Amino acid sequence: MENKEPSMDNSSEETFDFICTNCDDNGKIVEAVRYCIECSGYCCQTCTDLHHTFVMMKGHNLLDASQGNQASNQPSSLPEFPTERCNLHTGKVIDMYCEEHNEVCCCTCIATHHKSCPENSIKYIPDMIDTLFKLGESKEIQCRLRDTLDSMTAIGKSKDDKLEALKDMKNEEIEKVINFMKALEAIIRKAAEATRKEIESKYKELEKDILQEKQDVNGYEVSLKESCDKLKTSERNRAQSFVRSKTAEKKVKEVDSKISKQKLRNNDGIEYTFTPNQSLMKYLNGLHGIGIVGVSKKERKDLYKITWSRDINIKVAGDSKQCDSVGCCLTFDNQLLVTDYNNKSLKLIDTHTMTVIDVCKLDSQPFGVCCITDDEAVVACSSNKIQFVSYGYKMKPTRQIKTSHTSYGITTKNDKIYVTDCLSSPFIYDMAGNLLKTISQNVGRNTLFCNSRHVTSAEKGDKMYVSDSRKGVVCFDGEDNFQSIISDIDLCLPDGVCVDGRGNIFVVGFLSHNVVQFNENGKKIGVVIKQDGLQQTPRSICFDQTLNRLFVTMQHSDVVKMFELY
Repeated sequence: MENKEPSMDNSSEETFDFICTNCDDNGKIVEAVRYCIECSGYCCQTCTDLHHTFVMMKGHNLLDASQGNQASNQPSSLPEFPTERCNLHTGKVIDMYCEEHNEVCCCTCIATHHKSCPENSIKYIPDMIDTLFKLGESKEIQCRLRDTLDSMTAIGKSKDDKLEALKDMKNEEIEKVINFMKALEAIIRKAAEATRKEIESKYKELEKDILQEKQDVNGYEVSLKESCDKLKTSERNRAQSFVRSKTAEKKVKEVDSKISKQKLRNNDGIEYTFTPNQSLMKYLNGLHGIGIVGVSKKERKDLYKITWSRDINIKVAGDSKQCDSVGCCLTFDNQLLVTDYNNKSLKLIDTHTMTVIDVCKLDSQPFGVCCITDDEAVVACSSNKIQFVSYGYKMKPTRQIKTSHTSYGITTKNDKIYVTDCLSSPFIYDMAGNLLKTISQNVGRNTLFCNSRHVTSAEKGDKMYVSDSRKGVVCFDGEDNFQSIISDIDLCLPDGVCVDGRGNIFVVGFLSHNVVQFNENGKKIGVVIKQDGLQQTPRSICFDQTLNRLFVTMQHSDVVKMFELY
């Protein structure tokens, strides 16, 4: 580096012909006195002294700084060593390569995780770098990195948009909670007002009775007092006194009669009480909320449209024939599994780089495929069997279920395997391989299928959809009871079928060379992908609900089509 200006942050105003590479990386401007060929950089006096101090650096060739430009432009004949450190074994340099797994690692990784790999697949990178390193491959990876970066940027933007939408949605739902709470408060206030009015009514009734009784008491009191006064003034007139005594006696009897008949009852024992509704209080105390909070995907009612499309090449070096992908599915982490009938293999595709990253050879031709866990899939095979395949680290076939029929389309639901036979009956098995049920007729004993093809299940309501090339898409409810058949003039020989998780069904038309969108009730929304968008005969289909991507496999083709929808 010549005549590099010091940074604005550096207080030094000095300029040098050559500056120390290492110090410059650390924000310091220091004059270089040597150039190290092995380090491919300039060294100041301190860094030069370090080269003489550490054993690993003592053998480095140190030239005069002025010779640096010459040396850096000359191809080096010195061995090249990686400097990346292993994440698993701190301090160990990543200097080994396993061809079997196409993976770079340290020597400890080789000893622990790759001990079963063939010896000739383990390479020491510095010794084999001329063979291993390909400039074109490096540039291709850089392109893929840029593509992936662009994808991540687009996904990040999509996530930002979704966060904004989610925030708006949250505010809308909180507003609903507040409005519902106000409605509840209004109901409680109304009930409380009714109780208050009832108390007022009871009070007025009692008040009226007591006031009437008080008025009667006052009247008797005045009358009795008058009688008492008259008796006192008539003591000298015995006749008058006799009359007034009898009159007073009659009044006393009349008052006593009123008291005995409780017409002038004692009201001291009356209590005015309000007893709260304890059942209501208990119910309210038992509530953990005033409603049910759920997370669900908003139902989509309009036709999807294509943003862009891409061809994914699924042919690999070991393929002896042209590919023919009959089935496909997405893994739990949104990688793509495709079957290759002609080459008897199951292929795993990285949906970010759009490349095949693993291949599993099978002993018979595969048709449909479906994931059952985050590291295991089931494959419907031609030789009357269902093949389990693990794909967690390196794909490999594991156990099998033998059947008495051809296995074509396959899916799973509630720990059960649903498989079609290309004829008249889907079959239901448990995970152990026991046949649980055969579906061939409806309640009217009418035959449901002529040529059953692919099968898929919907998250909502546990519905099942089975394509039949002659009849359409046969729909079942969560209890495997027949509901309806979906068909349309735009759909000729239905084959692949999948759902979007938002109330829509995508169906491949084998002869119409298209993909048609229906809602879950069987109403056609429209043709999503027309014949000119596919150009070849489509076989199977699956939908990435996270990125709105539709993958379509083709008959007798090395290509899988990917369509990004909006």
